[in-house]
Amino acid sequence: MNRKNLLFSLVFLGIIFLSSAQKTKIYSHEKKAYQDALALYNNQQYQASQAIFDKVKVESNDGETQANSAYYSANAAIRLNQRGADKMMEDFVDRYPTSTKRNSAFLDVADYYFETGKYPYALKWYKKVDQSAMSNSDKERFNFNNGYALYASKRPKQAERYLSKVSNSPKYGSQAKYYLGYIAYEQDDYDEASARFDQITDPELLNEKLSYYQADLNFKLGNFEEAIAMAKRQLPKSDRKEISELNKIIGESYFNLEQYDEAIPYLKKYRGRRGKLSNTDYYFTGYSHYKQGDYEGAIQQFNKIIGGTNRVSQNAYYHLAECYLKLDKKPEALNAFRNASQMDFSAEIQKDALLNYARLSYEIGNAYEPVPQVMTAYLDKYPKDEHQQEIQELLVDSYITSKNFEGAMVLLEENKEYASKETYQKVAFYRGVELFIDGDYEPALKRFSKSLKNAENKNFEARALYWKAESEYRLNRFDEALVDFVQFQKLPAAKELQEYQDLDYNLGYCYFKLKDYGNAISYYKNITSGTGDSEKRNDSYLRLGDSYFVTSKYKLAQSAYTESAKLNGPERDYAAFQKALCSGFLGNNSAKIDGLNQFLVRYSKSSLRDDALFELGNSYIKTNKESMGLQTYDRLINEFSRSKFAPRAMLRQGLVHYNASRNDQALTKLKAVVQKYPNTQEAKQAVATAKLVYVDEGRVSEYASWARNLDFVEVTDAELDNASFEAADRKHVEGKTETAIRAYEDYLKEFPNGLHALQVNFNLAQLYFSKGDKDNALPKYETVANSGNGEFTEQALARVCEIYVGKQDYSKALPYLKQLENTAEITQNRTFAQSNLMKGYYGQKDYGQTIAYAEKVLKAPKIDNRIKSDAQIMIARSAIATKDEALAATAYKEVKKIAVGEMAAEAWFYDAYFKNKNQDFEASNTAVQKLAKDYSGYKQWGGKGLIIMAKNFYALQDAFQATYILESVISNFSEYDEIVAEAKGELSIIKSREAQSNSSVDPNGN
Repeated sequence: MNRKNLLFSLVFLGIIFLSSAQKTKIYSHEKKAYQDALALYNNQQYQASQAIFDKVKVESNDGETQANSAYYSANAAIRLNQRGADKMMEDFVDRYPTSTKRNSAFLDVADYYFETGKYPYALKWYKKVDQSAMSNSDKERFNFNNGYALYASKRPKQAERYLSKVSNSPKYGSQAKYYLGYIAYEQDDYDEASARFDQITDPELLNEKLSYYQADLNFKLGNFEEAIAMAKRQLPKSDRKEISELNKIIGESYFNLEQYDEAIPYLKKYRGRRGKLSNTDYYFTGYSHYKQGDYEGAIQQFNKIIGGTNRVSQNAYYHLAECYLKLDKKPEALNAFRNASQMDFSAEIQKDALLNYARLSYEIGNAYEPVPQVMTAYLDKYPKDEHQQEIQELLVDSYITSKNFEGAMVLLEENKEYASKETYQKVAFYRGVELFIDGDYEPALKRFSKSLKNAENKNFEARALYWKAESEYRLNRFDEALVDFVQFQKLPAAKELQEYQDLDYNLGYCYFKLKDYGNAISYYKNITSGTGDSEKRNDSYLRLGDSYFVTSKYKLAQSAYTESAKLNGPERDYAAFQKALCSGFLGNNSAKIDGLNQFLVRYSKSSLRDDALFELGNSYIKTNKESMGLQTYDRLINEFSRSKFAPRAMLRQGLVHYNASRNDQALTKLKAVVQKYPNTQEAKQAVATAKLVYVDEGRVSEYASWARNLDFVEVTDAELDNASFEAADRKHVEGKTETAIRAYEDYLKEFPNGLHALQVNFNLAQLYFSKGDKDNALPKYETVANSGNGEFTEQALARVCEIYVGKQDYSKALPYLKQLENTAEITQNRTFAQSNLMKGYYGQKDYGQTIAYAEKVLKAPKIDNRIKSDAQIMIARSAIATKDEALAATAYKEVKKIAVGEMAAEAWFYDAYFKNKNQDFEASNTAVQKLAKDYSGYKQWGGKGLIIMAKNFYALQDAFQATYILESVISNFSEYDEIVAEAKGELSIIKSREAQSNSSVDPNGN
């Protein structure tokens, strides 16, 4: 080869070499970048590696390098949790379908998600893996991971399929068997779980995880001694959560072995799930204490079981009731028995609980439902029970003890075999007394009559006859009352009774009312000669005096009034007044005048002062002391212008002047009567007398002109007026009521302003009222009441007030009540007015006036306990309304001493209320129990009392009693919206608090 050719060859080779060298350099650079990225990836520097992989993927011309770079870049994106990472991996699979890393991509991504605990994502990618293309080691990992991911995703059945494939694997077998066993354990397949766990050989699993489950398995399989042993071995090696669960296993195992003393310490160390115990947990501890005889300890656990409605709860409430009974806590036992009786998981417990509930209801009362209803429910549910006779007897007695005598009468009339005729006799008698006390004398009379028809017991026969007579007397049937009092007097049993002590007094009044004053005197003398009740002796002296007075035995009357005055009774002013009148009738006007003057000095507040002044004026005139008489009349008119004696006094002045021929002065007085007291009988008499004066002076036309301007008299037809009145009045006297009413109505049509119009209106009102026709009576009474202070004014006013009060129309009643209070001469009428003014002002929410009138009522003489309790209750309610709880507490305390019926129920409720506020919870509960036992008929107060009781029990840390009572109130008092709303509010608060420690309680209070 020549030199030229050699050079060419060298050049050619150099080009080739150069070209080859450049190619190797490029290739080597690309490989290094890929290797660097891979090293970064393997060192978990995913962000840095991803940037290089992405660059290599773009710059490389090698398909495999591009595919691998895309694979690792997508893998890095997944590990960096980048948005769209899944899409990048799916794009890799789609773009490089022949890549050897396609299946690895699915498996790697799935494994990554598995290792990071994102099992749903892992399952998504495991689903894409081609199992046929995997190695055996990858397949084992795939089956275990896939199985565990399914288990963790709560798909145990699918998990079992994969875990079973590796249950014999040297690497995954123990863990697979553990989870397969745990799946069986969770599905309550304890035999399978035990078999699986027994096959595990991995010491780590055996030591750290398996002992707890094996202990629990043995417990659930009933191998309690083995469970105890295993759990005790595991205790030192466990964390706090497992220690709590192991204590539960040990405690409940001892419980099932009936080794309750061993169980208690372990049960108490159990902390519950998520720090909360359940009703069942409390039951185990409570029952263990119960079996040990530690009833206080049992109650502390049982009473935390709230809202349970299963067999365990029924058992717990029954045993809780027994514990309460052992500690003599009967109201608490009642609630627990009631709860157990309302569940039907155990028929035996339900029946026994209902029996005990019925017995306790009878013994201590029941605020939820009437006691007789409880007894009837038991008899209906267990009609042929061995306790039937006992419950029947309790049923009858329950009506009696709860004072539902009317219900007892109905029961015994429908079921005569339930009790003897004597029992019915007593029940009818007590119902009569109850009605009598309430003032319902007609219904009371009927009950006493029924009692007498079943006269088995001689004492009750006598008592029924006595109170029947009392009822007849109150109904103004004095003839019938007298007959029965006399018959009572003849009964041998009567002399042994308390009622017999008042017999002479009552007979005296019957004869007095029948105007048989001779017999009245005999009986009143019997009383005054004795040493009995001073109040009745004083009253008897007064009535004795009255009897002598009306029979014109003034000396004897005077003596009786003197004796009454010595006793210093509430009517000593009346005695002094009557005594002075007697002096006048005995012809000793000087003594009468002295007596009346002494009366006026001594009794400055007497309601008889206007009577006394009128009589004194008359006496002065009669003894020719005209000037003093006229002055006395002036004093009466000035001091008592609204008295019925004021127009009479003024008329008397006119007559005195007329008789003394002082005609001008006479006319002045007579016209003053007409002007100041129009429509009164005195005004009409004044017109008639004025006519005589005008006639005497020959000034008849002047009289006619004056009289025609008066709208309450007719100037003419006086004779026809009188004849019409007399005809109607005769029918009235003869007792021909309907004829008299028609005649009186005809008179008013003919003579609306007639001479007798006022008396006719009053008589008509009385006749209508006696018929029970109060609507027709009212306008007639109002006419009389509005006419001025006449003879019938006070009676009419009292009736108008009575009718409006009966209708609860206080807006119309109040003006009349005020008028009656200011003008009443009869003490009882004034007290009636004041007591109803008190109620009327309370209805108008004028609490200051209410209290003022209540205090007036309490100061009134001779008021009975019913009126006293009315006044005290008004003070108490007004104090509550004005938030003066100190005054309310004092007033209700007084009410409680004397009240009966609903007022007593109200007083006992507030007794409980104030004791609760003073944190005297036990005493407050005692008051509620009294309310439940003695006043069960007043359901509203019972419901309010139960809410107080619930608050008391919760304050005493008895959550069961508190919640049960409130739930019962919500169920049983639906007609009282306010009570139910309060109960729901309290229940929600309690349940919210209890839910913090009891997992069985709904935190929302449901």
